[in-house]
Amino acid sequence: MTLSLSYTPPDLQEPRPGQVRRRHVFFIHGYDPEARSRYRMLFVRELSRYARRFGEPARRISRAEMSSDGLVQSWDVAALPEVEGAETRYEVLLWDDIVARDFARWRVVSVALLLVGILHWIATGLLVRFYRLNWKMGNVIVYPFCLALILGLAVGLIAHLVHAHLGDAFAHSLGLPVWISAPIGIVAGLAALRAAEKPLVRAYFWQLLNDWVFNWQHGNGWRSDFEQRVEGMADTILAALKTRSMQGVEADEVMIVGHSSGAQTAVEVTARILARDGNLGSGGSSLALVTLGSGIPLVAFQARAHGLRREIAEIVTSRRLVWTEFQAPQDWMNFPGFNPVRHLALDLHGRRITNPLLRSARFRDLINPETYLKVRRKPFRMHFQFLIANDRRGDYDFFAMILGPQRLRERVLAPVVPGARSAGAVSATAE
Repeated sequence: MTLSLSYTPPDLQEPRPGQVRRRHVFFIHGYDPEARSRYRMLFVRELSRYARRFGEPARRISRAEMSSDGLVQSWDVAALPEVEGAETRYEVLLWDDIVARDFARWRVVSVALLLVGILHWIATGLLVRFYRLNWKMGNVIVYPFCLALILGLAVGLIAHLVHAHLGDAFAHSLGLPVWISAPIGIVAGLAALRAAEKPLVRAYFWQLLNDWVFNWQHGNGWRSDFEQRVEGMADTILAALKTRSMQGVEADEVMIVGHSSGAQTAVEVTARILARDGNLGSGGSSLALVTLGSGIPLVAFQARAHGLRREIAEIVTSRRLVWTEFQAPQDWMNFPGFNPVRHLALDLHGRRITNPLLRSARFRDLINPETYLKVRRKPFRMHFQFLIANDRRGDYDFFAMILGPQRLRERVLAPVVPGARSAGAVSATAE
């Protein structure tokens, strides 16, 4: 089956003149309780690999700095004149503390929320819509639900067997009264579940369970803590841009990048900074929004997600920025082929469509065949390929996008790929 992942809006913003010499990147991570350690390490490691693979000089990366409130981690990457590389300020907007609080909930509460949320998605037909968009994502959604049911049955079976052997169910039973044997059986079942904790963590059970609960809650407007954080991220970006402008180091391009659940967050944050600053994106700096491996439909499809759909509509019709979404059929945790213009009932008020540019990351072309065979069945590893150094040159290139001289619009429409054929509009073959 051939799935077209290319879409260019009819009224795309006109190109900005000149190369990018200075760029300011704001990165928003996905649903990850360890973000403040993971993304700095990932960035440094993969940029080093990138330089070695493609024979480029190593870029100087400053030490990471943490803001006083612990919500922004930032560093600078020096320009690289040999390849016309831009000087880049890179800031990670953190919300891993919110994720960590979700992980700290009582396990039984998290499982109960998952069951209610999945049943709600089934009753409203959302689960069917997700499967139609990407059956792989549908399987990832139901995975923790099915495993939770299996675990519940296993705990119940263990509790029953222990109770039966201690009570009067079998001839060789100990004959203990039910008020003793039943509680012991329940404790034994829960102890078995506790013993399976490490395998469950390795199987990403709790990670995916809490992630889907979060998306369900957020889509229904029940995450005031996260809503406050989104507002705080908008404040952080505007304050940082104002400070840099006053210092005379205004960026040629301001880029907001969101990965996974951070993609939907990046959309929300971008819409709010556009609403607060009427000059943003219309002056000397171009404004770019990049969403990678997005799970936007998980929230935007929900009936009560009116605010997110309004924000998407504002970005879809704004001429003050360029929004590009990179998708990948090989990634189990995104929605290749999703187009907000086509799949969301957006009220555009007759305005022209200027966004988004949709493209395939074409992972098959970027990863060596032997590596691809190893990672194709590892959903989380493939999901992070958006942030990992390519094995081969290609149109999608995370580091060329955030550190290179081309603005996002030109990078997508006419990428300069040393030693490789460039293609603007692409199609990808779904697996």
